[in-house]
Amino acid sequence: MFTGIIHFLGAVAGYRQNRQILVIKAPDLPGPLKRGESLAVNGVCLSVESHEAEKLSFHLSRETLALTNLSQLRPGDLVNLELPLTLQTPLSGHLVTGHVDAMGTILRVESRGEGKRMTISSPENLRPYLVPKGSIAVNGVSLTIAFLGKDYFEVELIPLTLQKTNLGRLRPGDKVNLEGDIIGKYVYNYLSKEK
Repeated sequence: MFTGIIHFLGAVAGYRQNRQILVIKAPDLPGPLKRGESLAVNGVCLSVESHEAEKLSFHLSRETLALTNLSQLRPGDLVNLELPLTLQTPLSGHLVTGHVDAMGTILRVESRGEGKRMTISSPENLRPYLVPKGSIAVNGVSLTIAFLGKDYFEVELIPLTLQKTNLGRLRPGDKVNLEGDIIGKYVYNYLSKEK
């Protein structure tokens, strides 16, 4: 479980074994993390295979390769990293599981003073969990839905988010990992069964 508050950025060092092993360089990440520990990478909960010499490696399952943007990254691309929530961690964002629901596409990025407003497509399977002013994780970053359209939503990015995450580097056409609010998913599932 995570909070969607990003404290570390890493850079893709490369892939091994036909893109099944992702290697990330993360010199600022405390560690070393032990094999099997969890780390959110662009909002995807991954198990650490190894952590040595500032590099971490992760095995990517077929589902992870198919449903997330981790298979589309290039060496040097920045990724958002988040250590798991502990009982002492402030819940400054919202509950994020690291189980990505879908990929969205950046449709538009507009400057708003020192911040930005980003428009992202919302795949059909994600739409039931989206509500105006509700929470969504975009590449693992906890954000508030500022506007909800029929097949897209908009989020506001403050200067701190632009500085501390990879979201400020994204352009129209880029793919992002999306995770709907877990509480919304449970409510939707419960109400669907009541019908």
